[in-house]
Amino acid sequence: MQTAAGKDYKKGQPLAPDGPYLLSDSTGRMRMIQVDWKGRLKDTLFQALPDDFSFSVVSHKGHHRFQVRLHPYRRQAWKIQQSEKLMVISDPHGDLDCFVSILRAGGVMDENYHWSFGRNQLVVIGDVFDRGKDVLPIFWLIYKLELEAEEAGGCLSFLLGNHEEMVLRGDCRYTKDKYKRLADTLCLAYQQLWRENSELGGWLRTRNLIQIIGDNLFVHAGLSSDLLQRVDSVEEMNKVLGENLSLSREERMEVSPLSAFVFNTKVGPLWYRGMVRSADQYFPVEPQEVTALLEKFGVSRIIVGHTIFDDITTFYRRRVIAVNVDNEENREKDRGRGIVIENGGISVLYDSGKLVPIQ
Repeated sequence: MQTAAGKDYKKGQPLAPDGPYLLSDSTGRMRMIQVDWKGRLKDTLFQALPDDFSFSVVSHKGHHRFQVRLHPYRRQAWKIQQSEKLMVISDPHGDLDCFVSILRAGGVMDENYHWSFGRNQLVVIGDVFDRGKDVLPIFWLIYKLELEAEEAGGCLSFLLGNHEEMVLRGDCRYTKDKYKRLADTLCLAYQQLWRENSELGGWLRTRNLIQIIGDNLFVHAGLSSDLLQRVDSVEEMNKVLGENLSLSREERMEVSPLSAFVFNTKVGPLWYRGMVRSADQYFPVEPQEVTALLEKFGVSRIIVGHTIFDDITTFYRRRVIAVNVDNEENREKDRGRGIVIENGGISVLYDSGKLVPIQ
């Protein structure tokens, strides 16, 4: 079944390239929703998917195109060993050009959009949603590379950020209109395209909040001193996050004390800025509390995104590293875009492929 519609029924504006969104039903049928280059909405229902099913993903401007095949997914272990080389970036926010640029610069992906990092590891610390026009292509590229990394003996870890939790509960204040217009045309709320029955929605609900790789702890925003008084495990926090992403803010607060903490917009791990901001409004963590947090989780450093800086920035004698930058501006001005951890050292990575050790 295919239908076509070139206008948004509420605003009368043409639809922009978007998708694909894949949604399954209880009978095993799969619905694929996608807007092509002429603004036509293609809504296709598959009674059953062939074993070799794959589909093409194209960027908003058509500069990038790659094939994706569906694959089983599961929650990654919250603690794993570190590979020889580990690359870390954060907050792509729908900017596929910048995302592709840094993956290629770091040797993670080749010119044909295939994993080329071997048995090494990539960590993306959240926030693909919002602000940019290539949210779906970035999610599908991460999804695709995750499988290829596993097949090569490597690992790609995507952690959830505050913009994931916002969109999945229906807060779309930063979401580009192109996504809202498609949802309006389908007579749906945007978050309905990301429910558990959607391929990417189900996959997102198995991503982690906190992950430890070697002696590095990764979390989107930061860890507040509140965690020092808690006995909740990383595994429990990851599970609670995934299970409650569809709930409203009020419902999340009522599920359990752990859920209320995980989603807290001041001191919770998705939002807390007090590891990298010193103003009282951020409830800054003290140096001795950083030490206690490192000891609690058995790590040497905590690596965060969320709060944007002009360049890769370190705090507390390099025990906290902030990797969120203005991706487009930093790419244009040849500033840091991420970090590489290798042979006991940490270097800033640039789009040129240059590595500069953090002193």
